[in-house]
Amino acid sequence: MLHPDCRTLKLIVVTHGASQQPRFASMAIFRNALSRSLPELDSGPQGQPILVQKQDSKEEWSPKMEGSSPKTKVYKRRWLIVSLFCLYSMSNAYQWIHLNIIANIITKYYNASLPEDRFQRETTVDWLSMIYMLAYIPLIFPSTFLLNKKGLRVCALAGAFLNALGAWLKVACVSQDRFAVLMFAQTICAIAQIFILGLPAKIAAVWFGPNEVSTATSLGVFGNQVGVAIGFLVPPILVPNSDSLDEIGNDLSIMFYAGAGYMTLLFILVIIIFKERPPHPPSKAQMLALQNVHEEHYGRSLLNLFKNIGFDLLTITYGVNTGCYYAISTLLNPIILEYYPGHEESAGQIGLTIVIAGVGGSIAAGIWLDKTRTYKGTTLGIYFLSMAGMVAFTFTLDIKILWVVFLCAGALGFFMTGYLPVGFEFAAEITYPESEGTSSGLLNASAQFFGIILTIGCRAMINKVGTLGSNLLISGTLLVGTICTGFIAADYRRQEAGKEILEQMDNALEIEISEKYTEKSRMADAENDNRI
Repeated sequence: MLHPDCRTLKLIVVTHGASQQPRFASMAIFRNALSRSLPELDSGPQGQPILVQKQDSKEEWSPKMEGSSPKTKVYKRRWLIVSLFCLYSMSNAYQWIHLNIIANIITKYYNASLPEDRFQRETTVDWLSMIYMLAYIPLIFPSTFLLNKKGLRVCALAGAFLNALGAWLKVACVSQDRFAVLMFAQTICAIAQIFILGLPAKIAAVWFGPNEVSTATSLGVFGNQVGVAIGFLVPPILVPNSDSLDEIGNDLSIMFYAGAGYMTLLFILVIIIFKERPPHPPSKAQMLALQNVHEEHYGRSLLNLFKNIGFDLLTITYGVNTGCYYAISTLLNPIILEYYPGHEESAGQIGLTIVIAGVGGSIAAGIWLDKTRTYKGTTLGIYFLSMAGMVAFTFTLDIKILWVVFLCAGALGFFMTGYLPVGFEFAAEITYPESEGTSSGLLNASAQFFGIILTIGCRAMINKVGTLGSNLLISGTLLVGTICTGFIAADYRRQEAGKEILEQMDNALEIEISEKYTEKSRMADAENDNRI
């Protein structure tokens, strides 16, 4: 096998006939094949580009390939970029759940502008969370198209602006008859997430080296999860339950103003700091892809993904697992309060435990995949453990020992949230060479769809049967998802493509050396003949 340090040697094209002379070719002949088929160009499959976008000619990475080694470089600024992304992704995720973790207080305060029927009233409040899921489904396709065409900076600016706008609109809804305004503001925040959730993989590919891609993607997920954690922890502290609606209104006003100020600051920082890409690409594979970029047919890419049976199964199973997580997060307040009345802060702390454990799970899963590349086994194992964690959480709620509930909630979060980056990487592996942006967008859309279905179903179960029935529904759904995951073929296309192209390069190098040796022998024989 060719040593990685030797892969910049001149390549040749092998002709069909054995008697024909091999023809030396420039790197340009191989650029298209390499950009789509050489994930191991830089120390592993993660070196290949996550998304390919059309570049303006004046900004394109275009170092000369002939006669010199291509220049690649990773910049310290990459950590500033991913940190800034984590902060505003965190703020958007905070806005997703910060109202539903105090759902009983929101219902009390806005009761005058909510439906009279109990189920309809509670479901209307649940929609403050589910609107994030609903908005994502139709808007993911145009947002992915925009990401491919306009790039990172435009999408980052759009997401940060809408996030701040929604936060300021919430400031105007602190009145008992303005639930509709609150829902509109939450809808704006939900649209903002469309320009956030798809960025981690793109940022990792454009800014990070080949051995950092999975870790950088996990860090992107990390920011989102920390935002959910803060959304669980802070609102019950800032807005405690009270018999006085005026006190609740004042507390809500403080929370909304603080959020709006912080998110405005983040928007300004994105304008100043966030860049489209570094001056030089972080890996050879990323540079080769951008040098040979073509218009990608988005519809054809979608069709190819839908024809992939393994990806279809993964889309369903990923949606089920993540949808269960969304349902638990949305309904955590009523789930905990049924067993522990008056423990709003405990409900938030349990949510915090789920998320913090999940952050560790996400990072651990990303590092594990970078080292082992065991996508199918890791996905199946984490799925099964997520189901086991949910079963344990379900049957420990009734024993009325809070520390046990916290422990089981942590185990549930570690595996259920740790599944997120694993699902993305498994999809990238079995759908190669389709764009990871498109596949991850479909996975997220499936998660939102199942999140809505499971949240409404669990709310109905809570009202009709109780929390136990709701939790058993989620446990059974995860069991079905685990079984379906077992049927997904371990079709590691990305790894196989890298092996094939490296074998071709090895063969080409051997022929080149052989031809040089033959030519030298021929010249030596001719020289001897002349002497004779």
